[in-house]
Amino acid sequence: MASFVDRVVLHAAGGDGGHGVASIRREKFKPLAGPDGGNGGDGGSVRLVVDPQTTTLLAYHHSPHRRATGGTQGMGDDRDGAKGEDLVLTVPDGTVVKDLDGNVLADLVGAGAEYVVAAGGRGGLGNRALSSPKRKAPGFALLGEPGGLADVVLELKTIADVALVGFPSAGKSSLVAAVSAARPKIADYPFTTLVPNLGVVEAGDMRFTVADVPGLIPGASEGKGLGLEFLRHIERTAVIVHVLDCATLEPDRDPISDLDVIESELAAYAGDLGIEGGRVPLTERPRLVVLNKIDVPEARELAEFVKPELEARGLPVFEISTASHEGLRQLTFALGAIVAEARAAAPAPEPTRIVLRPKAVDEAGFTVTRKQDADSVYFEVRGSKPERWVRQTDFNNDEAVGFLADRLAKLGVEERLYKVGAVAGDEVRIGDERNAVVFDWEPTLMTGPELLGSRGTDLRLEDRSRKTRAEKREEFTDRMDAKTEARRELWTEREAGHWTNPDAD
Repeated sequence: MASFVDRVVLHAAGGDGGHGVASIRREKFKPLAGPDGGNGGDGGSVRLVVDPQTTTLLAYHHSPHRRATGGTQGMGDDRDGAKGEDLVLTVPDGTVVKDLDGNVLADLVGAGAEYVVAAGGRGGLGNRALSSPKRKAPGFALLGEPGGLADVVLELKTIADVALVGFPSAGKSSLVAAVSAARPKIADYPFTTLVPNLGVVEAGDMRFTVADVPGLIPGASEGKGLGLEFLRHIERTAVIVHVLDCATLEPDRDPISDLDVIESELAAYAGDLGIEGGRVPLTERPRLVVLNKIDVPEARELAEFVKPELEARGLPVFEISTASHEGLRQLTFALGAIVAEARAAAPAPEPTRIVLRPKAVDEAGFTVTRKQDADSVYFEVRGSKPERWVRQTDFNNDEAVGFLADRLAKLGVEERLYKVGAVAGDEVRIGDERNAVVFDWEPTLMTGPELLGSRGTDLRLEDRSRKTRAEKREEFTDRMDAKTEARRELWTEREAGHWTNPDAD
């Protein structure tokens, strides 16, 4: 099996967020000292990072399923859970990330370029974070969110300056071996080259890379042969070199017909025009023609015969021999000049612009839609906040469910349901159709936060046995005033003679 893989399907999963915990601090002489449940840790994300030392996607061909570590659960005594570590997957320079429908998600060019494939889940809040002056003792905590799931296609589009194209056994690999230090496999049978080969060429003070694309045949743009699998590697190149075999023994082939076939395949190939280096159609890029194997006498004669016709098409023509290295110096310097011109004409890289998109003042952050299926009418609630709150709710805890109802009411979901015509008992679904939470709606006039002041409270935390100084002073003043008033009443009764004993007379 070849060790070069340039297209894989990656199944990535972010780490799940840890659950929050509901806990009450207990201390000596103070058994109920308030909530101290910690938050759950955030889950790790799956990130793609360009590494110059990585040259193939083979690792993801053998292990396509990758998952980041999850966050741990919170603990009592105000201890938060540990965060999950991000899973960093290194990819070669020039990797394109697509979804399963073929839409380009990211074009990773340049060392360090990064893309988050699957984000980690957010950790749930503990009851310490959920406590407030009105909710002093929450008996619940929020659940951690599950990590994101993504199935993406990774395609490697080689970063090279020059692409060599032609029929099998035209001498492309031999040309790469002759002008660079690369040593591709060379044999005298078609389709010897099964993977693209890269070579670095030095022409004077100019340095550029050459890519040997596996042989093309008629119908390569439609998937015949190996052409379609490797045509993507010439999408970023600045120069296309047609390597024509002048010593072929096949009766129905000649340099002119070979050139026409390859040109038609390049024109038919639909590359990704939305990525860097793929905006210029292949047929509009600088092209050269190389007439190879002129060390054979019959091939030299054929090259001299077809050269005027090729030059009449406006194509520079070079007669070379990879065996004797004849004409290679002129070819490499010509390629170096074209590459230098293309680099000079390329726009300077600009720093990534940071675009801030503030939320509109009247944006609610959710939508309520009235829908109808085959059996009944229901109302669908979609939005990042409602869906996240539902994922974080423990539906086995009545207090947590009530907290969710309070949050939805405060967000305005119930008011919007009234406006779209919902009545008590209607079916309401929060989330997408695959994993929506379904319930029968009951207007929460009786479950609003203004009438649920006892939710999240504990009378044992309302211990007022230790009076404040102001309360003590007020109590002392009242006691002294009461004593003074009692003495006054006794003195008044004595003066009035109520205490006189008639038997004493």
